[in-house]
Amino acid sequence: MTEKQKKFAMAGCLLTLVLAILDQNIVSTAAWSIVGDLDPAHGIERLPWLVTAYALAATIALPLYGKLCDVYGSKGVYIAAVALFLAGSALCAVSGDMTQLIAARCVQGLGGGGLMSVTLVVFAHLTPAERRAGAGGAGGLIAGLGMVTGPLLGGFLADHLGWRWIFLVNLPIGAVILFSAATLRLPDGGLRHRIDYLGAAIFALAASALLLVTEWGGDEYPWTSPVILTLTALCLALAAAFVWRERTAPEPIVPLDLLRDRVVRIALPLQLVASFAMVGAILFVIIYLRAARAVPAADAGFYLIPMAAGMALSGLISGRALSRGAQPRTFLLAGLASAAAALALLGFLSPDTPFWTIHLYLALLGAGFGQIVGIIILVVQNAVPLGLLGTATTTIRFIQTLGISLGSAAFGLILTRVSASHLPPGVTATQPPPGVHDQAVAAIVAGTDAVFLTAAAIMVFALLLATRLRTQPVPAVV
Repeated sequence: MTEKQKKFAMAGCLLTLVLAILDQNIVSTAAWSIVGDLDPAHGIERLPWLVTAYALAATIALPLYGKLCDVYGSKGVYIAAVALFLAGSALCAVSGDMTQLIAARCVQGLGGGGLMSVTLVVFAHLTPAERRAGAGGAGGLIAGLGMVTGPLLGGFLADHLGWRWIFLVNLPIGAVILFSAATLRLPDGGLRHRIDYLGAAIFALAASALLLVTEWGGDEYPWTSPVILTLTALCLALAAAFVWRERTAPEPIVPLDLLRDRVVRIALPLQLVASFAMVGAILFVIIYLRAARAVPAADAGFYLIPMAAGMALSGLISGRALSRGAQPRTFLLAGLASAAAALALLGFLSPDTPFWTIHLYLALLGAGFGQIVGIIILVVQNAVPLGLLGTATTTIRFIQTLGISLGSAAFGLILTRVSASHLPPGVTATQPPPGVHDQAVAAIVAGTDAVFLTAAAIMVFALLLATRLRTQPVPAVV
């Protein structure tokens, strides 16, 4: 490819990342409008499936996307993922009821599973090792902007053009991406073996069971209910079956030999723990703002601007330094330490903490996240051979998704238990009776403080784990 073609294709990749990050945040603010239009009577009961259906479909497709990239090359897989995502978006936009919309979200999720992971593989092919760090910095900037603009754009489209436009807006953006993808000239993969579809199916079932446990546990069903216990047992049995299959399959979907690499062996649990702790920040900052400070849902995104700015700035600085030969481990340790400190400070919020103080803590948190997001993937991509680039990238992305799901469930349980312990029996913090409003607010604050302090402790553990990671400096750009 010529340099002009590469730049055009990389611009398309960045646009794909924008599409992926926006779609993760844009639906939540339009959810109430969707329910009011499609099913005012019972739609609220099925509302969580708008997110769950997408997450399930996206997660179960991840390993298969990685293997397909390594076998057939990433260009065709990239185009197929974008096309499938756009088809799902179009189906979402024309859905006539909640059942159709949930089914369309599954189709959209199957494409969305490759939207970010396969894009990262394409990025790695387009950029030599010395330039991947700079691309990671741009990714941090996009992630920071997407965190704020997603909810704002979703609310604007739902209020002024109708909720269907949150899906229709994907189509022109996707058309530009497909046009840029036509210029790609990438390796065809080089492997000509059978794909382990049985292993992929076992993985899909295990991942689905695990995600349903994290989505339903403590919410739809008690943690000790037969449904949750059965799903947990099924997940464990399928996980064991998957390990057995990958050990015996001639061409495993996730080669266990990947774990023999010392960098990968430490990076995978590090990504799991860091993602687990990070979700405790973003999600529960919003809960604190809404429940304790009465910030409207439509305005919550504005309060995340300091965190987004911190992410963007630190991501760009670290990316530039890495591209000049800096040690990735240095920035990773600094990011984990900054995030742990910010989470610890957030653990001492009160119902009347000044907003400028909260903004300062969030800016520090964003500065930490900006040095974490993308660097672990960068380290793994530089550690594995080219033939395993797709598998390694999608594996680390799956671990990231798993950490977010587990963190959401665990921190939700902590919030519920701690808040309940600060209220009289039978009183809930979400619908307190007259006369106990202040006590309910204090209970929510106690719950979010417990979440932040727990997340800080987990981030310290991630920091200790990262000290064992031995990485080589990225070759400097000359």
